[in-house]
Amino acid sequence: MSEKNAPLFDAVVRIDKLPASGRSVSIDADAATRAAIAEAMNILSVEQFVAKLTVVPLRGGLRAQGRLEARVTQASVVTQSPVSQTVSEEIDRVFLPAGRDKPAAPGSEIYVDLEDDDFPDHIEGPEVDLSALVLETLALALDPYPRLEGESLTDLDLKPEGPEGGAFAKLAALKRDDGEKS
Repeated sequence: MSEKNAPLFDAVVRIDKLPASGRSVSIDADAATRAAIAEAMNILSVEQFVAKLTVVPLRGGLRAQGRLEARVTQASVVTQSPVSQTVSEEIDRVFLPAGRDKPAAPGSEIYVDLEDDDFPDHIEGPEVDLSALVLETLALALDPYPRLEGESLTDLDLKPEGPEGGAFAKLAALKRDDGEKS
């Protein structure tokens, strides 16, 4: 595995060595790991990153359930000021071995349950690296447009450059011109 694709922290579970009762996986990132997570997520900082998972065998694969608790700081999309966010997310994911069966025959029916929220992830080999799952959970929980309370674009006092209103004002003027010619 290349250095670029190396996981930021160790959360590998071997399916063939997983006890029937399951096992716990705890992640409590140190300062260097939190800095690497912040860089990977393109945010200012990660002050806390703790995940506790219970991993149990399931139909030749595994099921990981638990919770991610994190405190992060992002830059405001308005003023670039630091904005803190607390993340508390449930994790529940199923990993099943990729099908070794022959592909379905052309024209045959395949049942897909569209009501099912989570399709299982397919795995190759005897190991599952849960670090990607935990990082994905954090990435999906981050506010995509962080800003301080009460902050808006009107606070910046931005003046449009060029003609007033831009392209839509020009279109409105064209529409008025058509109305005057009729």
